[in-house]
Amino acid sequence: MKRILILLSLLAISCSRGEDTAVLPITGTWVNLVWQDGRNDYTNPRDFDYTQAALWHAKVREWKGMGMEYLVLLQVSNDGKAFYPSQLMPPAFTGEESPVSAIMDEAARCGIKVFLSTGWAKDQFEDLRDPWVQKRQQQIMEELTGVYGNHPAFFGWYLPVEDCIIPVFPKTAVAAVNTLVERAHALTPGKKTMISPYGMFGADFSRSDFAENIRSLKVDIIAYQDEVGCVRETFPLRRVKENWKKLRAVHEGSGIEMWANCETFTWTRETNSHFSALIPAAYSRLLAQQAAATDGGVSKIISFAFAGIIEDPASTFQIGQPVESVRAFHDYMAWKSGDAYWKTLERSLRGVLRGGVSASCPDDPRLTDNIVGEQEPDSLTWVKYPAGKHSIHLQIPEGQKVQNVFVRFLDYAKGGILPPERVCVYTPSGDLVAVKLISAPGANRHDAWVDGVLITFEPILADGLVLTFSNESEALIDEVYLNV
Repeated sequence: MKRILILLSLLAISCSRGEDTAVLPITGTWVNLVWQDGRNDYTNPRDFDYTQAALWHAKVREWKGMGMEYLVLLQVSNDGKAFYPSQLMPPAFTGEESPVSAIMDEAARCGIKVFLSTGWAKDQFEDLRDPWVQKRQQQIMEELTGVYGNHPAFFGWYLPVEDCIIPVFPKTAVAAVNTLVERAHALTPGKKTMISPYGMFGADFSRSDFAENIRSLKVDIIAYQDEVGCVRETFPLRRVKENWKKLRAVHEGSGIEMWANCETFTWTRETNSHFSALIPAAYSRLLAQQAAATDGGVSKIISFAFAGIIEDPASTFQIGQPVESVRAFHDYMAWKSGDAYWKTLERSLRGVLRGGVSASCPDDPRLTDNIVGEQEPDSLTWVKYPAGKHSIHLQIPEGQKVQNVFVRFLDYAKGGILPPERVCVYTPSGDLVAVKLISAPGANRHDAWVDGVLITFEPILADGLVLTFSNESEALIDEVYLNV
């Protein structure tokens, strides 16, 4: 009885998700102008000259081609040197055109909106409560207003007050944000202001001062970090989905837009370390983040980061991880173009996928019950297959033609759970219908994600199908669909 109630609850949740809203694409990226530490070994290689204007002209055009509408400068200065024409600080660039000017001018040509940063007054470790830092940030804002205040690409300010919202956004941070916002509005009336706090996984929404502190902010946009890339929890997606909806309720009537900052990255070594490089996560994981944010009611999805993580292989300036950044580009652009596999996976991630043929599975009814699982391998929806050879038998109503099969599985290498390398489709009489190879992403050291395989073939009339696969590790499958 307990299992039945749990499955009915899961089905109710999946059916309540927004079927009539399209999953939002990523339309903005942070742009980092410096190599900070080992985290940037692929996104900002230390042996690369990031002050060259030609680089930024090319990159902005590439991002436009990927659908970027917003660029957010992480910093406009570092270590007391400026990446824009400054009287406050000596230049951090050697050419005639500064990196910030190159980004702004190319963004204007491409119709992209830019958030200028007010930092760094010192560096990435600066204390935002330090009066000198606060003063210098305002000086930077004033100087940037003089240089770019009337620039057509200038859309607003990114205020680098990335305080934690565990358990609530602190009042000291509220004061720091509001001071900068007031100065920004005085200098540049009508320009947007944005912050991007972290810690939503540990926020205490039950506290009365949680909503009170958020609502007391004078900022225009809050782009919450979803922290899936930082792996604050082993299996974060369920809580992320819940928290987006809780944040949506907090924002209702506040006048503050709620955006998502979906993290695109994973790590080469340990997580959240200055000695571990950021590399692209599997796009299946990122797509689940986009779906969660969309269903949670965000207005837009931007990302730390697209730049240096998802790289156009045709670029003259390729700076991302050589293999995975190109794979991420192809996968993301395929999803944007409406690729059948990615759109099928998207619908399954939102719990709204249904097959055109109602098959049944005598081996295990869970495989055809239209109830899908989350990342957690212990969920009752997953059917577990130990290492070895396996078959799944499907029964099909008489007279039905079948032309494709979609199989959902879990990829969790850290837990010893991997997809099979291939899936074969047979008729009950043993005739081979199709074979599909599965190429799993290599960047799977930390994450768990739901993935799948779509196998398409010439329509056949059969009263059943047999799927066979072999796997060297444990495999978990939760659903098989026909004619998606």
